Amino acid sequence: MQSSLPPALPSSLAAALDAALQGVSRKDLAVRAQIQSTAYRGGGTSRPIVTGADALAYALARMPATFAACTAVFARLAQAMPEFAPASLLDVGAGPGTASWAAIAAWPGLGAVTMLDHNPALRALAQRLADGGPLAAARIAAGDAETGDGAELVVASYVLAELPEDRAAALALKLWQRAGKALVLVEPGTPAGFGRIRAARAALIEEGGMIAAPCTHDNACPMAGNDWCHFSQRLPRTRDHMVLKDASVPFEDERYSYLAVTRAAPLLRGARILSPPLTEKPGLTFKLCDGDGLRARFVARRDKDAYRRARRRSWGDLL
Repeated sequence: MQSSLPPALPSSLAAALDAALQGVSRKDLAVRAQIQSTAYRGGGTSRPIVTGADALAYALARMPATFAACTAVFARLAQAMPEFAPASLLDVGAGPGTASWAAIAAWPGLGAVTMLDHNPALRALAQRLADGGPLAAARIAAGDAETGDGAELVVASYVLAELPEDRAAALALKLWQRAGKALVLVEPGTPAGFGRIRAARAALIEEGGMIAAPCTHDNACPMAGNDWCHFSQRLPRTRDHMVLKDASVPFEDERYSYLAVTRAAPLLRGARILSPPLTEKPGLTFKLCDGDGLRARFVARRDKDAYRRARRRSWGDLL
């Protein structure tokens, strides 16, 4: 396993998940996870998750990657809004609570946390994982974007994927109405996932939302043709995770698209790196997006200071 990678999950969450897995057949979980994965790839929802074992299979298969993606997204929101420190969180479509765990890690002072999900098996697991940890006081309840009070930060991770693309904007607007300061959407890094993010982005800008990340502008999205905006986060796999996914390598790369929208103007602007930099002997070439649209920037190796700075930047960073 690559020692340079961060832990797949925070220690308290990993311990709670390990405790829930005691005495549970990994082969049975692998079968359940495969059924769920096939259903999701076919456009299904979380409805087939009906038992505690189903929920455990889902958590073991998806929590590490979802946590990694949400952690990266929250870090970019914090970079764009350094003073942002939400006092409350509304996690819509929370599942086992992954985004809430990432949020409490990003902002340890986070106060009131509400997790909403229609699936009782996932809610029960979310409660089990939260008990005794930093989310022990979280409210976990049945609900959706129109349920209960709002919060300073509203998050919906991998939720729009369960809706037809033409409904993504409407749900995003409902979530925005509940967001006191910021709304974060995270979706699979696929053309369909990005399509939902782009539809939500256009609707939210029209309602006065300001894009904090990944876009560094509020202009029309410049993506065209078969191109789509997505990012990647590498994370380690535990032995259980490898068994569940029948994997042969000790890491995976989670591809995701996202949007962070705020009511206050973000402090940082610049150009977002949209793909892995092209490294050649003369220097580095970056694919960038900023207020002027899509462009490429070449940084020559002979320009030592600029090249040294550029080498520290990677896919998803600001340049």
